[in-house]
Amino acid sequence: METLRHFFLEHLAQTSGSPLALDIARAEGIYLYDTSGRRYADLISGIGVSNYGHGNQQVIRAIQEQAGLYLHTMVYGEYIQKPQVLLAEKLCSMLPPSLNSVYFVNSGAEATEGAMKLAKRATGRSKIIAMCNAYHGSTQGALSLMSSEYYTAAYRPLLPQVDFIDFNTAAGLEKITSEVAAVFVETIQGEAGYIKADREWLSSLRKKCDETGTLLVLDEIQCGMGRTGKMFAFEHYTIVPDVLLLAKAMGAGMPLGAFIASGQLMKCLSDNPVLGHITTFGGHPVCCAAALAGINFLEKEHLVSTVTNKEALLKKHLQHKAIKGISGKGLMLGVDLGTEEINRAAITECINKGVITDWFLHCGYKMRIAPPLTISEKELEESCDVIVKAIESVTS
Repeated sequence: METLRHFFLEHLAQTSGSPLALDIARAEGIYLYDTSGRRYADLISGIGVSNYGHGNQQVIRAIQEQAGLYLHTMVYGEYIQKPQVLLAEKLCSMLPPSLNSVYFVNSGAEATEGAMKLAKRATGRSKIIAMCNAYHGSTQGALSLMSSEYYTAAYRPLLPQVDFIDFNTAAGLEKITSEVAAVFVETIQGEAGYIKADREWLSSLRKKCDETGTLLVLDEIQCGMGRTGKMFAFEHYTIVPDVLLLAKAMGAGMPLGAFIASGQLMKCLSDNPVLGHITTFGGHPVCCAAALAGINFLEKEHLVSTVTNKEALLKKHLQHKAIKGISGKGLMLGVDLGTEEINRAAITECINKGVITDWFLHCGYKMRIAPPLTISEKELEESCDVIVKAIESVTS
């Protein structure tokens, strides 16, 4: 008799030669349960998605209620759909006044694509600058903003007139000229191993963009929605982007992304040509209802205010001679284990012991720690104990 695993490998397109292939039956809180009943602590939140915990009842109720009213009715932007409007209003109420217009899409990569088009249309320019070791998605346009030849070479030609500068390095700012439409930057670089933007550098970047009329696009697809101890990571700094990208946790487990800018900027997508950017399922009403319920839960439970203390606890309990350092901010940490070999072995041991961690695309020697914001102090300590023992077992 064929197994579900067999059909998974036979009929689902694979993204690597060795998928984890955990057979998940249900999820609750910070835990995933496989079909044998084994429990796994999800310390990566499905790669930054499950900020509000798995099986969040407020989110589930919102999904059920909206599904009972209507699903898809018309392509994005044509009908007044209450979940979209209420979510957009809520997001804008939490953001600076200049970020007052939301375009909903299906994912972070699509948010990147929309922002690239917006920047070119608004400025009349064609050049774009991105950061080395950035990650903004895997579609052709978003992939064009990735510097790694390993991930891009097989898919060329990509978009022309894209240049790269080093993150947190002042010298590269000279490449930003009056010919550049936009600079794309993650407030905290994700796949580089959770690297925070330097305060002075980010301020200089904002100033350079202002001087040249270049749009500053901040990608908070992974670091937004409370993960760093602020609702949006740029709130730790003194700058405001021209365009903000959101996805992952914003959808509360449902597929949803957004690029957010001023109403004045967004207007340029509505004419010359009309329908300058369109999407069929972007801002799906069920996804928007889930997202709004997730934000309301985040606020009601005051989860964002707990993140800084949980970061301190993680750093307190993640102590081992093999750990070279811990980067990142809040519940978005990269544990440096020195070599990719040690890191991968430790990750495998963690999973075998019921704690799911991961590595980074551009940083194989760091272990990803990004649990749901709902994680309790006890759950955090128990997970750290497993991680430290795993590191000990592969290094002793």
